Amino acid sequence: MIDILPVIIAFVVIVLLTGVDQIIKIWAIDNLKGQPSRDFISFGDFDVMNLTYLENDGALFGSFSGMRWILVAVTAVLMVFCGWYMIKHCKEKLTLVSMTLIVSGGLGNIIDRLFRDGKVVDYFDVQFMEFAIFNFADCCVVVGVILLLIQIIFFDFKDDKKAEVKKHE
Repeated sequence: MIDILPVIIAFVVIVLLTGVDQIIKIWAIDNLKGQPSRDFISFGDFDVMNLTYLENDGALFGSFSGMRWILVAVTAVLMVFCGWYMIKHCKEKLTLVSMTLIVSGGLGNIIDRLFRDGKVVDYFDVQFMEFAIFNFADCCVVVGVILLLIQIIFFDFKDDKKAEVKKHE
């Protein structure tokens, strides 16, 4: 039997995180578009991150540029899978949190692709190394994937090992 409360909470958090993403993007459009980069995080003269407005019509590092509908379709399929997986594994808290973050980020970026002429609004610009400009939704996806990998490597794999040992006893 599925405990529905954690799933409901997860879907509320998805709505909230997606809303935060869209609010930040609206702020970026209103305050950064057409402007030079702004200092955001720095230590003395050392710039860590700037705010730089960018409309990205591709995926990570501009890959799949101009393939709006393929990116929408792939993102939608992955979000449906994550939603299903989240419901199926709702008792595993780390999995639930990771899927919540992944779906939130995917939804934030798919909204951009559908309603902003196929372009995702990016604004975080890492200065201390060569890196892509990204947004809050991207952060959600990355943190969610890292948490999912932690779940798989340190918990699921460990549980599989225990089950294997018990099977041979």
